[in-house]
Amino acid sequence: MEYTNKLAVLIDADNAQPSIVDGLLSEIANYGIASVKRIYGDWTAPSLKGWKEVLLEHSIQPMQQFAYTKGKNATDSAMIIDAMDLLYTGNFNGFCIVSSDSDFTKLASRIRESGLLVYGFGEQKTPSPFVSACDKFIYTEVLRAKTDESEKIVKKSSNELKQDTKLVSLLRNAVEASSDESGWAQLGPVGSNIAKQSPGFDPRNYGYIKLGELVAATKLFTLEERPIGSGNSKALYVRDKRYK
Repeated sequence: MEYTNKLAVLIDADNAQPSIVDGLLSEIANYGIASVKRIYGDWTAPSLKGWKEVLLEHSIQPMQQFAYTKGKNATDSAMIIDAMDLLYTGNFNGFCIVSSDSDFTKLASRIRESGLLVYGFGEQKTPSPFVSACDKFIYTEVLRAKTDESEKIVKKSSNELKQDTKLVSLLRNAVEASSDESGWAQLGPVGSNIAKQSPGFDPRNYGYIKLGELVAATKLFTLEERPIGSGNSKALYVRDKRYK
């Protein structure tokens, strides 16, 4: 598949780990081409030493920002200024902001106001305002799980999924909003509706690779495969079991 989206990838080295990079770039490839890859930090600091090999391997450009004043995050400011400069070039379709820091909430909102896509990447501890400001937010625990067996996310059982009231409500609302008169909804539009409601939603957070697998695991919905047109293509349809 060919992608036309040109993306600017901006990484906050103070709020990201080198171990996510393989999974990060693999994930970004699902959304477009990483035309610019920059990482920001004070590279004289010993804490960032582990990044060197990763940057060389993946051609990520390190941007030096000295910490002029203790307690003030100069890295964030430099990253925001660069993001705005890149935005004004008009050369990009979207941005990937890699940080768990809420300081980038306004930046994400501003970029979206200009009609560009924003993909956020951060840890589960990322404040909800930043998550909500993005079109889609991917938790980096999922990215580490892709490349490290010891980081695998445990698949939640049907009972655990049913007890997650937020998840159940999200799925049911999305199915209802996407359904026809008989209560059936095609899974594609259901997924799109979920993304609009909750940018941080990802079936991988629950241990499932695909949305259909997660929906089936809840045992709250009926799933049915149907042919599309006259070819061999099929689409997955879903209906709430409560539907009468």
